[in-house]
Parts: sequence; C-alpha cells; structure tokens
Amino acid sequence: MEKKSKRYRSALQAADLTKEYPLKDAVEILAKFPKAKFDETVELAFRLGVDPSQGDQMVRGTTPLPNGTGKKVRVLVFTDNPKAALDAGADFAGLQDLMQKIQEGWVDFDVAIATTEAMKTVRTIARVLGPKGLMPNPKSGTVTDDISAGIKAVKAGRVEFKMDKGANVGVGIGKCSFTPGQILENAAVVLEAVGKAKPAAFKGRYILTMALSSTQSPGIRIAGNEYSKY
Repeated sequence: MEKKSKRYRSALQAADLTKEYPLKDAVEILAKFPKAKFDETVELAFRLGVDPSQGDQMVRGTTPLPNGTGKKVRVLVFTDNPKAALDAGADFAGLQDLMQKIQEGWVDFDVAIATTEAMKTVRTIARVLGPKGLMPNPKSGTVTDDISAGIKAVKAGRVEFKMDKGANVGVGIGKCSFTPGQILENAAVVLEAVGKAKPAAFKGRYILTMALSSTQSPGIRIAGNEYSKY
C-alpha cells in the first residue's frame, strides 16, 4: 500500500477527499490545507467528454483573470520595431536576433507575442516553440498588431488554456497567498471561459469532472451542479 505524505494526511483532516464540494466550499477547504515553503499555484482541472482525435472538437482559449495570476510574466515580442515593444512593457523584443538565440536553446520567457508581419518569419521556428507551448497564435491573442494592448493583457493576468491528448484542461488561477474570494472570482471566470469553449460540433456531456488543487495538494472534487449547464 502506498504511504501517504504527512502533508497529504494533514489535508485529509481538513476534508473528505472522496466527496464533491461546491466551488466556494472547495476554495475554503484549500485554504485550510498545510502550506508548502513556497507560494503554490492554485489550479482548476477539467476532464472533458470531447474526442481529442477529432479536429473539430479541439478546446482552447484565453481569458483575463480579475485578480491576475500572481505570477510575474516575462513577455517576448517578435517585431521589426523592438523599441516600441520595449517601451510598451515587453521584457524582450526583436526578430532575427531573438530567433537565433531561441534556436540555440534560449527560452527564458513565459509568453511570446508577434506582429502579423513578423509572424511570417517566426513560423520557421515553430518546431522549437510549438512543443514548449510558446508559439504565438491568433486564437490566443498573441498574434496582434496592437502590441501595447497585447502586452498589457498578458501582464495583467490573462491565462491561456488548451486541451491535452487525454481531453484534460488544467488552468492556473492564482496563488495560495490569494484570499479565498480572489481565488473564487478567478475560478468562476475560468469555468465560464472553458464552458464557452465547448466545440459547436460536440454533442453530449462536455465537462465530466472538475477539481481544485494547489501545486502540492491533493485535488478537491467539485460538485457536478457547478458545471452541469456547460
């Protein structure tokens, strides 16, 4: 029998992990769990009923979080006008010079944005950026000619979500240092965004299960009536 960690056993004292809870209660339970030595990320995880092998059933999207992510986001902008991007708040900006660094293995940034024109060149390193989830994409708002607005949205706490091959979606919705109210607000926005991302071609039960957790905590199962309308 697998031995449970001390933190896991402590978590069991705060809640019955075999039960499902309303989202509000789950957030309050998470706050009672023992804390790690760092500010853990809080995540909302979904298991979807769609078929990932069907191209018309892909689930992805972005949404701003009302209380941000709690994380400092390093933004790189691919552009022929790096000064304007840097003035607008980008951490890194350029085109051929940055592409060269990336091809040499450098990826010390969290989000990449590209202008429409620059994207024609950036596509040549898609095989490097794509697997790391760093490729600019019009659907996620990271290919734009309004660079200032794009940077502002990402820095303010916009999150991107994308279904994996197992039809699962995980979205960071804040930090354990957030108040329960802040986490609840962010969670409600993410749930609505994932719900609205339901593929038009899909017929059937969309969100199968949903759980709330932090980086090192067990998951708290969310009651089905919280997401059944999606």
